[in-house]
Amino acid sequence: MNFLAPKLHLRVAQKQILTPGLVQMVSVLALNRLELRDMINQEIMANPVLEELPEEGVTAENYTDEAFLKKETENVPDTPAANPFDEFDFGSFFTQYLDTGAERAGNSEHEEIEKPSFDKFLSSPASLTDHLNWQLSVGICTETVRKIAEAIIGNLDENGYLTASLEEIAQSGDYSMEDVEEALAMVQEFDPPGVAARNLPECLLLQIKLLDPQNTLAQQIIADHLKLLQNNQLKEVARELNRPVELVKRAVDTIKRLDPKPGLRYNKTEPRLVEPDVQFRKVDGEWQVFMNDDDMPQLRLSPTYRRLLARDAADRDVRNYVKERFTAAIQLMKNIEQRKHTILRVCHSILRRQADYLDYGPDHLRPMMIKEVAEEVGVHPSTVSRAVASKYVHTPQGVLELRSFFSESVNGPQGSEMSLLSLKRRVKQMIEQEDTSHPLTDEQITKKLSDEGIHVTRRTVAKYREDLRIPSTHRRRVKA
Repeated sequence: MNFLAPKLHLRVAQKQILTPGLVQMVSVLALNRLELRDMINQEIMANPVLEELPEEGVTAENYTDEAFLKKETENVPDTPAANPFDEFDFGSFFTQYLDTGAERAGNSEHEEIEKPSFDKFLSSPASLTDHLNWQLSVGICTETVRKIAEAIIGNLDENGYLTASLEEIAQSGDYSMEDVEEALAMVQEFDPPGVAARNLPECLLLQIKLLDPQNTLAQQIIADHLKLLQNNQLKEVARELNRPVELVKRAVDTIKRLDPKPGLRYNKTEPRLVEPDVQFRKVDGEWQVFMNDDDMPQLRLSPTYRRLLARDAADRDVRNYVKERFTAAIQLMKNIEQRKHTILRVCHSILRRQADYLDYGPDHLRPMMIKEVAEEVGVHPSTVSRAVASKYVHTPQGVLELRSFFSESVNGPQGSEMSLLSLKRRVKQMIEQEDTSHPLTDEQITKKLSDEGIHVTRRTVAKYREDLRIPSTHRRRVKA
């Protein structure tokens, strides 16, 4: 049984370990301007050593010296005559920062009752789920049907469509199919019309039966000829139904007023506030980068807490706590400065490559890869990716995302490189200028691009067209 005996084995291995400071540096670099400002405000509240620099105060650079902490803690001059402790209420200081959780729990005077946030009292728009659940709460049905209806509402996507099958819902609670169908019919009568449909024809039929129940022609078109309608083949629809084209057109006009995504009116995406982190501006004929530091808190180390580190002026616990807070504050200030330095270097590299784009517009965007900028700046590509993530720049072309300057290359005119975004814009321009009665096929677009010196395959053109959400040739055709 010797194989069960404990043994020692030495092994040499290399591991990459991220220090807390490095983790914070990576996190700070990925933040945009709004997120960074929120993070700084939170750090000011959490770290008493950090202060926001007053406008007329000394510069923040006076406090970013790495040797400051060592100097203050090891080579402190004699204690000044004035007692710095007169400025503090040490009862609250020790209670807030040094008391243990057990001591606080045992002392009712220091207990803090969590109060509801002010945000709880602000009104917010009701979601689709809230709107449907409210209607369900005032509806009349059995308890079983109510539970099934709640399950149906919980399986709706953002467009208001039912994503689960009736069999899956029945199996989830061992319900009968009759109860499931009754619950579905109940939810489909709720507002907005067309909600809880399982496909587009059912969604449109639910709406037309409610809004215009006498329009049987529109119901026939939706139920049996929706594919022809999507391809705008109205004459074929009229021939199939043996109806005049004018009547078919009036029915189609009614169908066009229906909402194919009824749930979106309650699931609207709120507009996102964007503040540019940098600005590209031309000065004396040359493009330059300017950081947007307006309203950004400028940090400094509290001079009051610096005096707490004076020799013999505080006991060991206080000194250790303040030293720890100073170390964290200096690390944060270094990481914020490093973020600014990295973004500026990346933006300068972008300007050297994309000056024509800023001067003449999107058609002059050059191919540029993150790896190329990373090699020029001398950092890892992931660093460049974080530096441009969710960050915006103010330019003469508008407020743009920094990522929009990066694009793959394709074989352009006379063998020169052309950016992928420029190629997509060219495909879109061709389709916008086409004859709608004879729209261009993907093969014809490929031929036109080849005549311009841009060599791509038909499948590539089809992929770009789908990326641009442009319908196929049949769906773009408009017949007279």
